[in-house]
Amino acid sequence: MLEITGLTHSYSGDHGVLDGLDLTVADGELLSIVGPSGCGKSTLLRCIAGLVQPTSGKLVLNDKPINGVPDDLAVVFQDYSRSLFPWLTVRDNVALPLRRRGKSRAERRAAAQEALESVGLEDAGKKYPWQLSGGMQQRVSIARALAYRPSLLLMDEPFGSVDAQTREDLEDLVLKVHRDAKMTILLVTHDIDESVYIGDRVVVLNRSPARVHADLPVDLPLDRDQIETRALPDFIHLRAEVGRLVRGGATIPGAAPATGKGADKETDDPVTKAEAGDEPVAKAAVKSKGEETSVGAAGKDGSKTDS
Repeated sequence: MLEITGLTHSYSGDHGVLDGLDLTVADGELLSIVGPSGCGKSTLLRCIAGLVQPTSGKLVLNDKPINGVPDDLAVVFQDYSRSLFPWLTVRDNVALPLRRRGKSRAERRAAAQEALESVGLEDAGKKYPWQLSGGMQQRVSIARALAYRPSLLLMDEPFGSVDAQTREDLEDLVLKVHRDAKMTILLVTHDIDESVYIGDRVVVLNRSPARVHADLPVDLPLDRDQIETRALPDFIHLRAEVGRLVRGGATIPGAAPATGKGADKETDDPVTKAEAGDEPVAKAAVKSKGEETSVGAAGKDGSKTDS
């Protein structure tokens, strides 16, 4: 589905952000991406979205090189207040990208209503974004992506601006959407627990200029629960190991280590070790099959529409 080879990008001369990054994402997979702050996670997503032209390297989506913004891609941003048009109703915000699909007005309205129902906002279509809470606005963004039906959904810290309870609700919504729509999703997050709870795999980037430091399969049940899943020994062990890796620690058995020039050396972080109970992490090698959907691609036309 997505193949990234030797991706390198620099800003203003010698300020390297990505350095020969290699990554493959399978069709229908939900991939969590974590790493130290400022390591290049958002730049990676922008390169995949065609919003930034990388300095070098190759990106291929559905067997086609990415040169510009792909038609079959949607993005969910952290700042929902800037990704929705305040002068359009909720329904028209969701339906807007469908104009690029050549849908009729009736088809756009039907698709928008179906998408809103899937995120629990079936009665919000005639309201405006500013009349909704932050969590509800982010649900609208997710509904817009669902209506567009992209093959790849990119989510850049999508829950960073909401409260903790709303964040958990939206995490479960993404799991449901992924499972129901069988959409390929790449989710960037700073929340280590979230990366493990949501992902089929967790990819850890090293410090900038970034490459893949470790690639960890997530061995958790397909059906996940905010309380029960987070109490499982496998969850506790894996989130501790991801935390160790983000801080520059050692990889776990079964994890794909970073290779090539500049790969991080293994270290042992006593803080994270204590958090894990210093127990051997013997399990991190299967993959769960959760499926998710993602967020909306806003159309290029920001004008008012009668979708």
